[in-house]
Amino acid sequence: MQSNTLYIASLEPEAGKLVVTMGIMEILTRSRGKVAFFRPVIDTDGITPDPDIALICGRYCPSMSYEESYGFQAEEVITFVAEDRIKFFLEELIRQLNSLKKKYDFVLCQGLNSTAFLSAFDVDINMEIAKNLGCPFIGVINGMNQTARDIAKEIKITADAIEEAGCAHFATFVNRMAEDTLGVLEVEIDEPDETSGVPVFLLPENKELDKPSLADISGALNCTNVLGRSDGMDRIVKQFKIAAMTMEHFLDHVEDCDLIIVPGDRDDIILASLCTLFSANYPNPSGILLSGGFIPGPNTMRLLVGRDHSIPLLSVGSDTYTTARNVAAVPALINPGDERKIALALGLFEEHVNGEQIQKMAALTASPDTVTPVMFEYGLFERARSVKKHIVLPESSDERILRATEILLRRNAVDITLLGNPDEITSHAAALGLDLGKATVVDPSNSELTENFIQTFHELRKHKKMTLDGARDAMTNPSYFGTMMVHQDIADGMVSGAIHTTADTIRPALQIIKTIPGISVVSSVFLMCLDTRVLVYGDCAVNPDPNAAQLAEIAISSADTAATFGIDPRVAMLSYSTGASGKGVDVEKVREATAIARKKRPDLLIEGPIQYDAAIEPTVARTKMPDSQVAGRATVFIFPDLNTGNNTYKAVQRSSGAIAIGPVLQGLKKPINDLSRGCLIPDIINTVAITAIQAQSIQGKS
Repeated sequence: MQSNTLYIASLEPEAGKLVVTMGIMEILTRSRGKVAFFRPVIDTDGITPDPDIALICGRYCPSMSYEESYGFQAEEVITFVAEDRIKFFLEELIRQLNSLKKKYDFVLCQGLNSTAFLSAFDVDINMEIAKNLGCPFIGVINGMNQTARDIAKEIKITADAIEEAGCAHFATFVNRMAEDTLGVLEVEIDEPDETSGVPVFLLPENKELDKPSLADISGALNCTNVLGRSDGMDRIVKQFKIAAMTMEHFLDHVEDCDLIIVPGDRDDIILASLCTLFSANYPNPSGILLSGGFIPGPNTMRLLVGRDHSIPLLSVGSDTYTTARNVAAVPALINPGDERKIALALGLFEEHVNGEQIQKMAALTASPDTVTPVMFEYGLFERARSVKKHIVLPESSDERILRATEILLRRNAVDITLLGNPDEITSHAAALGLDLGKATVVDPSNSELTENFIQTFHELRKHKKMTLDGARDAMTNPSYFGTMMVHQDIADGMVSGAIHTTADTIRPALQIIKTIPGISVVSSVFLMCLDTRVLVYGDCAVNPDPNAAQLAEIAISSADTAATFGIDPRVAMLSYSTGASGKGVDVEKVREATAIARKKRPDLLIEGPIQYDAAIEPTVARTKMPDSQVAGRATVFIFPDLNTGNNTYKAVQRSSGAIAIGPVLQGLKKPINDLSRGCLIPDIINTVAITAIQAQSIQGKS
């Protein structure tokens, strides 16, 4: 699957990423159809147009609105950091990028290199954004004033940093290199770079691109155009001169492409500067900037206005010193409409970069395997919203449940029914400042559903000597009532356990919902969201010591759960030995379970017995099980007993910072999920979304 996205970012200030962005955009618009440009963060106020967006969108994607071309302002993101809301920031970027991907064939993202902004983060925020957006990364290095040896080292450091960050590395560009250094480096490195297998492209420094134009200076200083002529404003200003001498001495200092800064009442200097245009003995200035708010006298102006060929004459109100200081601070930009600079930048890129190679790479680039916790959780909501399901929450007396309910309803992820007394729920929500107006509230003690549920439950359990009074008593329990709502298709799933035990949640499900045909055991998995991938751990919460047949069922259920959540199931049946190397009762149980699971589901990739390191680490796998399709690439890890599984998931969670979502119950005909009594609001939200997705999957199979 193609990624259809790229992310370009400078790894240091003034690396010239805009030239690279323009060159890549030129290639993409020729080869990939409708291309969008997106900046996750801009360094302007959102009212003043971002210069890169103005240039790129104006030239390559004029149909894009300004609002959809960027995510946030830098000031907003710094606030998110201070408020510990980075997850919200990343989720919003994923949402915006996904929206663009629906409308465009390709999206080119460009990062921010504001030092003040980046210093707010503990990590390289550009790589963090690219990783979470799933975009292959293009790094741009500033090669100015660096030796070939230094640049070669930096290329290697860059490749290592991108790999360590968990990003897919598309290419590295080294820009602004001295011509002699570029020649040496071209000999020293082979493209693609030997150390990383990633192409490296080298671009020389072009001094003209590093200089402002008269238009840049005029715009920055809010100059008045004295002659009222727009021609010549694209002239490049290589340097500026302050004319404070007499005309005779001043002319000794005139150089080509000067901006001459002179008080507006120095007619002699103004006329002498213009005369250089008609002399073969003097270089030509780019323009004249009059300071002090003065303009030449009437007779001098008659001379100037009467000429067809002249240079721009600009005026500002500030004094000469202030004017010179302001001119020195004007950045060199490539502005929309500055066709000279645009042509120069594109020509530089096309001369030194193999466009066909970039085009082929972009066409063949696959979506990276990276799945971050933010990406996974965002995907849960997207999938839940796609076919909205109805989830019942029986524990409405718990504040966490009410707060999670409001968030779920506001995100339009699911429809929710709360069980409990309507007045009490309304009062509790009001006291917490929550809006639960979109939730349905059902009171089991006073519902038109209750009598039907009593009769149905009695029929289901009368072979177990269940009486009508017993059934009536059961329906006063919110977990039984909620489970019956799922059984009767009034709700699609239930989430409970915030204030009840796992047994309180599972028991009604086993008695009413029952297990899937061919599966005799209800089990669980945790979805372990590591930094760049999601793994499935089962069973870490329900079955203390499953036998071989039960362990096989757990493996099959876990593989199906993985597939439900977009994880390609490669199942590792864990043990303390790998292959045929070990013996013992525990190893034999895993070996037998593996054989049973393979026989029941020959379509699944299942390996066992196998040790954890051989299952997850490719280098270990090559030594211990070199021919296995699972070893080193496992995504589903089946633990032999609850003791091992529960301790392992908690150790991984606490030592690696992984987010453990679950337990997710599996094996039931309809989705019922259990919460930990110590659960947090995000845990409840994720579990409800998971339950909705399970309901979608069950509906799709029915």
